Amino acid sequence: MKTILTAAQTREADRYTIETTPIASIDLMENASLAFVTVFMQLYPDKNTQVLICCGTGNNGGDGLAIARLLQEHSYDGVAVWIARFSERESDEFATNVARLYNTPIPITEFFTGDELPAIRQRVVIDALLGSGLNKPLQGDWLRMVEHINQAGKPIVAVDIPTGLRADGMLPQEEPTIQAHHVISFQRPKLSFFFPESANAVERFHVVDIGLNEPFIEKLPSDFKLIESSDIQQIYRNRKPFSHKGTYGHALIIAGDTNTLGAALLACGACLYSGAGLTSACIPPTGLTALNAHLPEVMYCTEEELLTMWDRFDAIGIGPGLGQRISLLEDCMAHTHKPMVVDADALTFLSQNKGLVDGLPKHSILTPHMKEFDRLFGAHDSWWDRVQTAREQAMALQLIILLKNQYTFIALPDGNVLINPTGNPAMASGGMGDVLTGMLTAFLAQGYPPRDAAILACYLHGAAGDRLATDSGMAVVPARQLIQAIPSTFGNLFPPH
Repeated sequence: MKTILTAAQTREADRYTIETTPIASIDLMENASLAFVTVFMQLYPDKNTQVLICCGTGNNGGDGLAIARLLQEHSYDGVAVWIARFSERESDEFATNVARLYNTPIPITEFFTGDELPAIRQRVVIDALLGSGLNKPLQGDWLRMVEHINQAGKPIVAVDIPTGLRADGMLPQEEPTIQAHHVISFQRPKLSFFFPESANAVERFHVVDIGLNEPFIEKLPSDFKLIESSDIQQIYRNRKPFSHKGTYGHALIIAGDTNTLGAALLACGACLYSGAGLTSACIPPTGLTALNAHLPEVMYCTEEELLTMWDRFDAIGIGPGLGQRISLLEDCMAHTHKPMVVDADALTFLSQNKGLVDGLPKHSILTPHMKEFDRLFGAHDSWWDRVQTAREQAMALQLIILLKNQYTFIALPDGNVLINPTGNPAMASGGMGDVLTGMLTAFLAQGYPPRDAAILACYLHGAAGDRLATDSGMAVVPARQLIQAIPSTFGNLFPPH
């Protein structure tokens, strides 16, 4: 997992790398600019592309000046530079790069306070105005320039972070920022990229290695870590010769009501396809025909039969479409001490009976979306506050809380918050949460510790959606098709030995 840094920690890593490599600051800037240019040329390979680079007078502006020179050296002859001199201060690296730029044919226009800004004619704009040091709203000439760039309606590529967006901490609603189509971030994505309030500023981000000292970065204290595919490879256990269905556990899905059997079928299907050795479903009797028709591999049990069967199950998932059958949650809690998966209607019931939360088995996994989370833990004005509450409650209650979003936050009992990078907007369709519940229950049944089950399920759930959206070009991914993509997603990530 990669440690996610604050802006202050990134500057600390810069200093450490410069002091210990050793490398001059101007050379580290050159590395960063070259890494940016490499990705930019992949995004815009046509060297006839007209590019405007807007620079401040700090290090972010110094990056922009170096990028201009490097693009020109790679035969992008339509590069122009604007320099916003709205402050008397300039960094040494900016001064060095502006001197270098004057030795090139690149046209440079400088703007001072109150200057009129001309129309932007270039096809692409690169934002290198302020970088990650900002901790207050844009105002004055900076705000005027940012609004002018946005209103031009051209694709914008931000250097490291869009101007106006804070790198970490609470993001105020509707704070003005550059509205970047792409952000090319140095060494690590910024923490703010994973929060919904950044949506207007960051459409898509890319991360480039600029040569900072990785061992030093990984030793820096951080509550936030980004899950990587290598983590999944380390956690997942391939099936062994001579194993059998009993090896992979017996999962129970308690879900569905008369009018919501679809949720139960989706959760059961995902559990089956995610590798549980046996899957049983406690659903209303009216759903038995549908269960046998769609999932003949899944066994059926009645609420009455559960009274003598609790000990047979290695993992329990409860909640999708449960409706009026919600009293089953209390029965479940009374008869099992193993971590369970709690979702949907079961979460709503907990929010109405908050004293029950303390009775959940330790390390159970709660899977709320934003509204469910706020009903359970109180209203929040920002996602930053919501994630902080998830972290605090996960520690206090010794539970795992999956706060679902495009980038799901996994709050662990040890105080760490893991960020899942997979998934996409095509997955914003009904039933996706039911599928995740089934996957989580399957991994618990197979004997994965709850932390590992949460990581695997979130990552593979999103990865299956990514494959469908990318490989099949699906604008919307239905939950039932995601279930069918689970085995092939496993096969791509974990080929048999």
